Amino acid sequence: MWQVPAVVGKNGMLESWCLSLPLAYTVAVLIRMNVIWRNSVSCLRIRKVPHRYQSGNHPAAPLGSRILTDPAKVFEHNMWDHMQWSKEEAAAARKRVEENSAVRVLLEEQVKYENEASQYWDTFYKIHKNKFFKDRNWLLREFPEIIPVDQKTEEKTQESSWDNVKTGAANCFSRTHCPIMPEEKNLGMKRCGSSDGPSKARSHFSNLDSEEHSEGPLKTELFPGSSATFRILEVGCGAGNSVFPILNTLQNAPESFLYCCDFASGAVELVKLHSSYRAAQCCAFVHDVCDEDSPYPFPDGILDVILLVFVLSSIHPDRMQGVINRLSKLLKPGGMLLFRDYGRYDKTQLRFKRGHCLSENFYVRGDGTRAYFFTKGEVHTMFCKAGLDEKQNLVDRRLQVNRKKQVKMHRVWVQGKFQKPLHLTQKPSKLVSPLLSHD
Repeated sequence: MWQVPAVVGKNGMLESWCLSLPLAYTVAVLIRMNVIWRNSVSCLRIRKVPHRYQSGNHPAAPLGSRILTDPAKVFEHNMWDHMQWSKEEAAAARKRVEENSAVRVLLEEQVKYENEASQYWDTFYKIHKNKFFKDRNWLLREFPEIIPVDQKTEEKTQESSWDNVKTGAANCFSRTHCPIMPEEKNLGMKRCGSSDGPSKARSHFSNLDSEEHSEGPLKTELFPGSSATFRILEVGCGAGNSVFPILNTLQNAPESFLYCCDFASGAVELVKLHSSYRAAQCCAFVHDVCDEDSPYPFPDGILDVILLVFVLSSIHPDRMQGVINRLSKLLKPGGMLLFRDYGRYDKTQLRFKRGHCLSENFYVRGDGTRAYFFTKGEVHTMFCKAGLDEKQNLVDRRLQVNRKKQVKMHRVWVQGKFQKPLHLTQKPSKLVSPLLSHD
């Protein structure tokens, strides 16, 4: 038998449990213990935050990875990602905007476009039905927060992993006729941040909503989706180009519920008539987000996710902040608002003719619908004023080409993710920020 140094005990003394073992067997046992503990700590650290809030799950090059490295090959594909503008291109864009915004729409006509906004969109959907926009199948790739986490499965997996770690360590030591070392016995508990173990720490997150509303509408009133444990609202759903890709994903998650609204009644009707519409898991309703007195069919503070995609740009700039403030109240603590819309100097803005500008960077189309073009800074200011924490805020620049006509067009969008703070005694940043990216 080889006599080998043992592990150092709590008081700096050498443990003697392995002194009578062969050297090779002792080393193998110690390696196995090390792997078990590393895996357990890593598992617990990852599972502290629901997957939908881990916004750092983007690939190395988010929002696409087709990079143009050879200008001579620009017409080989329809779209190129992460395009940086030259000084000449940026100057030309600014000049074009100055020109097309030099003549403003008369004030009385602007009032008409504001007061009859829903009618213009209603007419739009009566003409185009659901044929104008393509289904947004990219949503789940860019916004994985839409996918619900099965809390019960996650907790069972977490507890099972924890039990396996303790059992594996115990078995490892029992084969060598020794007790579990005190400092290693408590290692995982300390990493979890609670002496009561990982399941209790996780339950604090899952009970946030139930505690806040234990005396409110959720306990005494029934509403569409009241029995759901994961709720999504899409604002400005249109004909359902986001609704049905989401519903297809949620069909195996019966605990989830999708609300969707639009102020164009014709658009909501198209959603309800769609063959994939399921009233048991979806509630489509007519709603004007600018009307603060118009109630939602559910109480405040219950939503896990709000989807605001190419909607805010159609609202008058003076009313945007009020809309975001109201939507923020609908989120539960830790809930996410996912945003994507037109960016400044997008090709759509550059194509407007003189006489279509309502105000700075705000235009009206020929059909009476309107569009605003954002900067990253404007988006940051609005959502932070509403009390939301910025988790992502980036400008998506792409080059779209018409290979037949040999024409190049710059597309610019702004994408962001904003989270409602967790109302805990411990600062939220200590609990979630290590797993969240700020692009």
